[in-house]
Amino acid sequence: MKERQQIHILKYITTAVFGVVMFLFIGSCGKKDEKLVHMKFDPETMPSMVTDSAVQLISDSGKTRYKIAADVWEVYDKAKEPFSYFPEGFYLERFDDRFNVEATVIADTAWHYNAKSLWRVKGNVEVKNMQGHEFKSDELFWDQKTAKIYSDKYIEIKRGALELKGYGFESNQQMTDYRIMRPHDGRLPFEEGPVATDSVQLQSDSIQ
Repeated sequence: MKERQQIHILKYITTAVFGVVMFLFIGSCGKKDEKLVHMKFDPETMPSMVTDSAVQLISDSGKTRYKIAADVWEVYDKAKEPFSYFPEGFYLERFDDRFNVEATVIADTAWHYNAKSLWRVKGNVEVKNMQGHEFKSDELFWDQKTAKIYSDKYIEIKRGALELKGYGFESNQQMTDYRIMRPHDGRLPFEEGPVATDSVQLQSDSIQ
C-alpha cells in the first residue's frame, strides 16, 4: 500500500513538472514570435545567390572568351532587370581565338546586366591590353552587343613614351583603337606642349 502511494505521488510530481516545463516553453516561444520581423523578399535588393571566392570561365559562341575572379559574386536573377554584382573587387581576362589574353580589367566594383550584355566597372579601374598599354579611370562601361568600351569620366592612358589624359573615352573591346573626347595635360614623344583640346584618336600601331 505504501509503495502504491509513492508511485502515485511520483506520477503526480512528474505530471506537474512536465506541465510547468511546457508552460515555460510555450511562453518563451510566444515571446520569440513577438520579436520576429516578417521581411518581404525584394528581388531588387536581395540576391538569389551569393558566391565567395568565385572564379569562372565564360564562353561566347562556343569558345571560352572570359575569365572572371571576384571575392564576392551576387546574382539578382529575379530582379526586373536581372544583373550580377561584384561588390568587393573584380578581375576579368578576355581571350582571343587562340586563348591569348587580349585585355585585363581590375576594379573595386562591377555590375553585369544580363539582357543588355552591359558591364559597368567602377572604382580604381585599371585596364591593360595585349600590347601592354595601360588605361586608368574611375568608371568604364563595356557594351558587348556593340563591342565598345566607353566612359565620360577622367581617364589616363600610358603607352610607352606616350601619355594622354582627359575626359570622355571610347574604344573597341580589344582596347587597341580608341580616342579621348576632351584631352588635356597630355605628353607626346618629342613634343613639349599639351595635347590639343579637340578629340584625339589613336590605334595600337600609330605610335610605339
